[in-house]
Amino acid sequence: MAKRHPDQRVAVLVDSQNLYHSAQSLFTQNIDYASLLEHAVDGRQLTRAIAYVIRAEAPEEESFFDALVDIGFETRIKDIKTFPDGSKKADWDVGMSLDAVTLANHVDSIVLCTGDGDFARLCSHLKHEGVKVETISFGESTADELVDAADEFTDMSGDTDTFLL
Repeated sequence: MAKRHPDQRVAVLVDSQNLYHSAQSLFTQNIDYASLLEHAVDGRQLTRAIAYVIRAEAPEEESFFDALVDIGFETRIKDIKTFPDGSKKADWDVGMSLDAVTLANHVDSIVLCTGDGDFARLCSHLKHEGVKVETISFGESTADELVDAADEFTDMSGDTDTFLL
């Protein structure tokens, strides 16, 4: 892990669906979002913490959204879309990317909490803009191109006591 400075400004963007599905499939556990945020900030100045979530009309999800806010996250909520063929889709790739690009002029580092390889180009763009890019996700479900594109990668699988409930 690189040296952290308390004056560094950091934004933390969490792809909640990506982390949730990885934690469930790999460990049948849930993410400890308070620990995730604390690890991502690591003593620096938190500028923004945003959790991108999907509303699927599950009974417990509103209390989950409230818990994220209590921890210190802003929540961006998108409703799941059901298509005529019955397939469902909802993702925040474009929204997360736009927020990251918008925040780039206001932070020193952006922590992307996702394993989605679609964010590799975003990493390259942010680095070109002079922003340090850190990623945090589960190694087994993280795209190699994302790990390669980021300045730093933290494998949540290597410290499940910290990152899982």
